[in-house]
Amino acid sequence: MRRKSAQYLQFQDEGGIELEDCGREGKKYLLYVHIPFCERLCPYCSFNRYPFEESLARSYFSALREELKIYRQKGYDCTGLYIGGGTPTIMMDELEKTLALIRSLYSIREVSVETNPNHLTQERLEVLKSLGINRLSVGVQSFNDQILRSVDRYEKYGSGQEIQEKLRLASQILADGYKSPLAGSQRAAGAGRKNTLNVDMIFNFPNQTMSMLEEDLDILLSLKIDQITFYPLMVSASTQKALAEKLGQVDYRKEKAFYFKILDKLSAQFQPASAWCFSRADGLIDEYIVDYDEYIGSGSGAFSYLNGCIYANTFDLAEYIRQLKQGRLPLGFKKAFSTREQMRYDFLMKLFGRRLDIEALKAKFNGSLYRYLWRELLFFRLIGGIRTEGGRQILLTPKGHYLWVIMMREFFIGVNNFRDACRRKIAAGS
Repeated sequence: MRRKSAQYLQFQDEGGIELEDCGREGKKYLLYVHIPFCERLCPYCSFNRYPFEESLARSYFSALREELKIYRQKGYDCTGLYIGGGTPTIMMDELEKTLALIRSLYSIREVSVETNPNHLTQERLEVLKSLGINRLSVGVQSFNDQILRSVDRYEKYGSGQEIQEKLRLASQILADGYKSPLAGSQRAAGAGRKNTLNVDMIFNFPNQTMSMLEEDLDILLSLKIDQITFYPLMVSASTQKALAEKLGQVDYRKEKAFYFKILDKLSAQFQPASAWCFSRADGLIDEYIVDYDEYIGSGSGAFSYLNGCIYANTFDLAEYIRQLKQGRLPLGFKKAFSTREQMRYDFLMKLFGRRLDIEALKAKFNGSLYRYLWRELLFFRLIGGIRTEGGRQILLTPKGHYLWVIMMREFFIGVNNFRDACRRKIAAGS
C-alpha cells in the first residue's frame, strides 16, 4: 500500500491544468470545502493548514466563494457538503456567508462541519444549529492530560475534564435537533438520517498506554456520544522526527492491540460505519469517499476525484487567491487513473466502508471486476480479510477491518507526504 500510494500520487504539475470534465445530470457529487486556518498548529498534523491571520483569511474566503461559483457554472450539483480544515469555525461570519452561498448554488441535503473543543461555546453552537448542520465533528484526540500536553493541545483546548464539559454542552444544545433552513422537499429527501455529534479520537500515540486508551473509551461511553471516529496516528515523513523528539517513536506493534480493544469496548453500543468510525445510528461519516463515487474539493490544497482523475488545488494561499481573482480554477496537480487504478481505488474505498456491491462495480466498469481485481480478491480471501454474501456483496471480516485500517493509514500517510512536498516547494520558492 505504501508503494502504491506513492505511485498514485505522482501528479502532473507546474500549472496549466484545466478541468476537462463537466458535471453530469443526475450524478450525486459530494462537495468538500477546506478552511486551512488554525489558532495554533498541532505537531502531528499534516493537513494543509496555516496560522490564522484575519485579513488573509477574509481574502481566502472571498476567493473560495468564487471557486464554488465556477464549479456550479460547469454543471456540477452536489447533495452532500463536508467542511474541514484547519478549523472551519474559526470565522463564523465568513462560514455563514459561504454556507448561504453553497445552499443557493447546490442541492445540499447533508452538511458536516469540523470544529475544535475551544469553539464549543453557547454562541457558536447556537449559530451552527441555526445553519442546519447535520453533523458536527469535534477534534478531541484524547481526554488524557498527559497526551494533551505532549501534543500541544492542553493549553489550546483545556484539560480532558474541561473538554468533557464542552461536549456535554454541545450534546445538550443540539439534542433537540437542528433548525433546518431547507425547503420542505429537500428536507424530506435528507430525512431518515439522525443529526450527529461526532468525536474524533486518535490511538497509538507513542506515549499512550492501554490503560490510557481504556480510560478514553470509558469517558466516551459515559458521554453517550452519537458517533466516534478513532483514527490511527498517521505521521508523514517530515513530522516523524519532530514527533519522535516530543513523544518517542511510533510503535505499530501496539496499534493492532489498541484497535481490537476499541472494537471490543464499543461493540455493545455502536455499529461500525467504516473500519474506524463507529455510530449508534445511520448517519454521515468523515470518510465521504465511502458514500460518494466522485467529489469536488474546493479550497487550497483540496483534492477532487472526477471522471477517473484526481486533481489537487495549489497549496500556495497567495496563488490560490490570485488564480480565482482571474476567474480560473486553482488546479495545481492532476493524475489520470487507468481502469485498473480506478477499480483498485473503488475496491479500497468501498471496502473501507465494510462492504462492496459486486453488481454495482461490474456495471460501472463493464463487467471487468474479476479481470482486474482477481489478485486482490484472491489474496484477501486467502488471508481471511473478506467474505462474499449471497454472491452480491463482498464484506470485511473482523480481521479485514484491521487490514483496512492499515491500508487506509498508509494511503493517508502518502497523501500527507505529498502535502509536505508541496509545502516545501512553496517555502523554497519564497
